[in-house]
Amino acid sequence: MAIATINPATGETFQTFEPHDHSEIAAKLDLAGQAFEHYRQTSLDERSHWLQKAADILEQEKVEFAKLMTLEMGKPLKAAIAETEKCALVCRYYAEQAPGFLADVPVKTDGGKSFVRYQPLGVILAVMPWNFPFWQVFRFVAPTLMAGNVGLLKHASNVPQCALAIEDIIKRAGFPQGVFQTLLIDAARVANLMADERVKAATLTGSEPAGASLAVAAGKQLKKTVLELGGSDPFIVLESADLETAVVTATTARMLNNGQSCIAAKRFIVAEAIADKFEKLLLNKFLALKVGDPMEPDTDLGPLATPDILQELNQQVQAAVASGGKILTGGQPLGDRPGNFYPPTIITDVPQDSPIAQEEFFGPVALLFRVPDIDAAIKLANATPFGLGASAWTTNAQESDRLITEIEAGSVFINSMVKSDPRLPFGGIKRSGYGRELSIQGIHEFVNVKTVWVK
Repeated sequence: MAIATINPATGETFQTFEPHDHSEIAAKLDLAGQAFEHYRQTSLDERSHWLQKAADILEQEKVEFAKLMTLEMGKPLKAAIAETEKCALVCRYYAEQAPGFLADVPVKTDGGKSFVRYQPLGVILAVMPWNFPFWQVFRFVAPTLMAGNVGLLKHASNVPQCALAIEDIIKRAGFPQGVFQTLLIDAARVANLMADERVKAATLTGSEPAGASLAVAAGKQLKKTVLELGGSDPFIVLESADLETAVVTATTARMLNNGQSCIAAKRFIVAEAIADKFEKLLLNKFLALKVGDPMEPDTDLGPLATPDILQELNQQVQAAVASGGKILTGGQPLGDRPGNFYPPTIITDVPQDSPIAQEEFFGPVALLFRVPDIDAAIKLANATPFGLGASAWTTNAQESDRLITEIEAGSVFINSMVKSDPRLPFGGIKRSGYGRELSIQGIHEFVNVKTVWVK
């Protein structure tokens, strides 16, 4: 894929970028390594001040950054503004909380003094996706820089201006030169980066194949990775649920980011007793969504990020129909306009044991399943190779306890949609990856947890 800004709403190419060559990459690695030797000695107060300044810049220029995101990957402008605000939030969270997260932890032993100390590792590589081009990066940047590490960003090839803008924000915030740099490179260069002795660890958010590739490259060098990969999140609605609220939330949860989110609700698992009513209400909500120019403030659903994503999604929809699925609305690309537009789509009657029912649909397509009871709901929710998040709706305390305990996922939200929050650890199990971002767990992923024993 070319490194370029291509408007997914029109197909127009705005700007292309030459990838960094071998000498440019070498120079950036040299600078990162040198920067770490100085930066690791800076105080937490200094890092906190710079990170708060980055939050100021994000808030003051949120509309400009939002327009850049919308231009490059097509999310509705109002969602892009909210994303920029959330980036400022995570910066302020770690600026305030990191001193406590990184403080020495005393441990009583038979020694005169024992404690655990958290120290930075060095240069950390981040391989980031296009779907949340600012948020995914800043939830790495904030804990990584507060811990005293330095960062290298290999961003997705279709959001190069977002990548460069983030580097500029960090510079303007006052962080020392080389503490955070963007590499304009293709995915084939990542393995060589992992082999460089200055790169100590890596984090990736993206597809299963991309995660597996990075894990192999890092494993050969015995370097740590954190992976946040795909998801086919269930949205379970049981008979006791507040149905009206569940349907409104279901629509939001499926259409999040034009349907292109790992934690978007994708499989709607509904108790048979209320399934007809849920289906009717959900259909009405989908039909009311406005599809159009993502720069317009009243647009609910913009284009998919690339033509390839559009084609793959449509192929999945046709496979679902071929397996026995029934389309209630949507089901074909919108060919009456330029750009990568796919309509809100609902598919019912897909056999639960069909291969297509196990896949992740990365777009505005909802699969609707009916189940007789909570046992069947939990079984179907877990019948997937993924385990990122799950949303479940019930007003019954016993059902709630079972759902929390028995659903196989990194997070379970009861009577709410799945979301990331700086205060809570975020990540998955099974083929959705490993490790955690955010909260105290996120800042501890890339530090040396050093045991100290003094007699």
